[in-house]
Formats: sequence, structure tokens, C-alpha cells
Amino acid sequence: MAEEQEQDLETIMGLIVNGGNAKSSAFEAIYAAKEGDFATADAKLKEADDALSAAHNAQTGMLTDEANGKHAHVGLLTVHSQDHLMTAITFRDLAGEIVDLYKRLAEDGK
Repeated sequence: MAEEQEQDLETIMGLIVNGGNAKSSAFEAIYAAKEGDFATADAKLKEADDALSAAHNAQTGMLTDEANGKHAHVGLLTVHSQDHLMTAITFRDLAGEIVDLYKRLAEDGK
């Protein structure tokens, strides 16, 4: 495999892994908030944000290469990585709202 293809595959896998990690951390944040453990929920949302930041940096590198004329082969794995990342971003946003809702419910219950 050519070095350029290896780098592309490494970037694609980074998007998939970081997207998956972000989504898992967001799920854990919801579970923690449901149990009233808001410190853990906030920490898990931060973990999700960190994973999304790493994925975003990799994605930005791909976009920069494209803008500079280095066109990547767009195969099913590339499309899957982008889909995985966008799903994780959406899930993280919703998890934040759900955690906030659980916090509000806990405050109203006092």
C-alpha cells in the first residue's frame, strides 16, 4: 500500500474511532445524569468533546488537502467515517441537552 493511502486510511480510522469514543462518552454522560451523578456526566461530556476535537482536526486536514489539490479517493470507508462523525456530533449535542434536563429536574425536585 502506498504511503499516501496508508495516511488516508489512518485518518479515516481516526475519524471512526474518535467518533465512536465521543458517542460512547456521551451515552455514559446520560447514564450518569440519570443516576444524579452530574460531576461524572459533565466529565463524560468533556471526554466526548475532546474526542470530537481530535476527529475534527483530522477532518480539517483532509479538507485542507482537498483544497490544496490533493484529492483523496472517496470510497465507502471514507463515507462511513464522515457519517460516523456526524452521528457522533449530533448525539453529543443531544446528550448535552438531556444532561441539562436531568439537572433541571433534580433542581426542581429539591
